[in-house]
Amino acid sequence: MKINIQTFSNVQETEINIICNQLTPEIERLVSLIRIMDMKFTGEKNGQIHILDISKILYIDTVDKKTFFYTKTDVYETPLRLYELEEQLEGTEFFRANKSCIVNFEQIQSLKSDLDGRILLTMSNNEKLYVSRQYSPFVKKKLGVK
Repeated sequence: MKINIQTFSNVQETEINIICNQLTPEIERLVSLIRIMDMKFTGEKNGQIHILDISKILYIDTVDKKTFFYTKTDVYETPLRLYELEEQLEGTEFFRANKSCIVNFEQIQSLKSDLDGRILLTMSNNEKLYVSRQYSPFVKKKLGVK
């Protein structure tokens, strides 16, 4: 892979161009990482609004009609619905794991097949989550497993 960087003093906005002979999983991953690097969400904790870098979010979960961002050490509430977040995170490393949870693929430490086609995820903070049978084909495809 060849990387070229050009700087021009009159440029208003940074532009990234990828020139390739075909779109590969590696290039898709690179694009996803670039998108994640620039995205931020806000979440509330202890009456304060915090700006969160989405790459630090392990997963997003809905409990009792409330949506939460989970990082390694903290939990933040967001007024956004899970489907709204899923739309905003399209094209990134986040994926729907079950009916109430979106997971950051980059924060998965290990995976294990479970009963009934489910997958048990161990996140980077050692928390365990399940990918339901309905969403497990996506994870297997991403890993290149049949």
